[in-house]
Amino acid sequence: MQEGKILIVDDDPDVLLAAKLLLKRHFSVVDIEKNPERLPFLVGNNSYDVIILDMNFTRDVNSGKEGFDWLDRILDLNAQVAVILFTAYGDVEMAVRAIKAGAADFVLKPWQNDKFLETIRLAIEGKRNREKSDDESGRKSKAAAKRPGSQTLIGPAMRPVLETVERVAPTDANVLILGENGTGKDLVAREIHQQSNRRDKPFVSVDVGALSETLFESELFGHVKGAFTDAREDRAGRFEEAHGGTIFLDEIGNLTASQQARLLTVLQQRQVTRVGSNKPRAVDVRLICATNADLNERVADRTFRQDLLYRINTIELPLPPLRERQDDIVPLIEHFLKLYSKQYNRPVTSINPALVSQLRQYRWPGNVRELQHAVERAVILARGNVLEPADFALKATATVGGPDNSLRDNPVRETMQLEDMEKQLIQQAMHKHQGSITDVAKELGLSRQALYRRLEKYGL
Repeated sequence: MQEGKILIVDDDPDVLLAAKLLLKRHFSVVDIEKNPERLPFLVGNNSYDVIILDMNFTRDVNSGKEGFDWLDRILDLNAQVAVILFTAYGDVEMAVRAIKAGAADFVLKPWQNDKFLETIRLAIEGKRNREKSDDESGRKSKAAAKRPGSQTLIGPAMRPVLETVERVAPTDANVLILGENGTGKDLVAREIHQQSNRRDKPFVSVDVGALSETLFESELFGHVKGAFTDAREDRAGRFEEAHGGTIFLDEIGNLTASQQARLLTVLQQRQVTRVGSNKPRAVDVRLICATNADLNERVADRTFRQDLLYRINTIELPLPPLRERQDDIVPLIEHFLKLYSKQYNRPVTSINPALVSQLRQYRWPGNVRELQHAVERAVILARGNVLEPADFALKATATVGGPDNSLRDNPVRETMQLEDMEKQLIQQAMHKHQGSITDVAKELGLSRQALYRRLEKYGL
């Protein structure tokens, strides 16, 4: 049996069962998962050698778009993992696209056992060769990641935040991080964990605002076999996964009243009871929460429990939006410029001062995340070694307004595409509601998940 940790993700339980029965005879660990929404958690908390990913789930039938979307997400989380895409609707063109997008290989269903096994073995071998060759640089990257402000927590405006992180991290105090979408709340949470005494234990991140009522308890507290239709085996919840370490609950302001009550009980008792069981299990976790909502306002209108707020906000850590961090824009641009010029092997080394002035005036409704995507795109499209205004697609967006902070109209391209209009509409709503995902989604008539997809699509 070969050492290798494999994850299979497919919405067809028969495919999962058949693949697991085959692979578990040849590889040391084989996990299966039906729901691709669990991929960020699984990839973030397991060191998989290979992820075998279906290309079509529920959004469409045979275009493969979902497979490519999840491939991008996986490689963002772990660039070293080998991803093998498989589908019943493949062709040569799709295979080429998959490889260009970063996949290790491409397999058609139904597979041939010998060929399937050899593909996985080659993927594992390739991954380990890359790890060996990148070992030295990887150690340097990890050391840099442990330093305060080593990623996008850079610039003068972030110094007070990092000073607070340095003071708070060694304690076990609960922390509530406040800030608009894209300000780096998840990075701050990870920095707190990295500087804490729990740094060698798990860091588990959960977007609780995206959990439905039916999945909430199972995902957070776990379930036992037979607790519901799809509960085919016992499974630990996120709190148990984080035992001894840190659990980060993002978008906590969007919990329903019943979810708040269930979470409060766990925080008070420091124990969880899996769905379908009556046996409580003690958990030792450091709690960090984040939201872009005004929880005091939610408490006032009785949509958020005051006793829960007292439990989670021992320390409140507000993050400034990028429009209030103008002195940080140049250091951030330089950071992303260096990162992406190396990643895409582009000879871009500097930025036109006139462009810097424009970027400092822009409101950045998507905050640091939007700036990051804008620089990445500009590096890819740049025609020389200096970023120019033409390399940034900011003409059809709004810049800083007058004293009342209202938006000022800018010239737009003569041929306005539907996607341009949608992007503008989302930007205006993000500005109006100060980055509140819940309020923006409500105004635009979208679900939170649909809004998140569009924010990612447009780099906001």
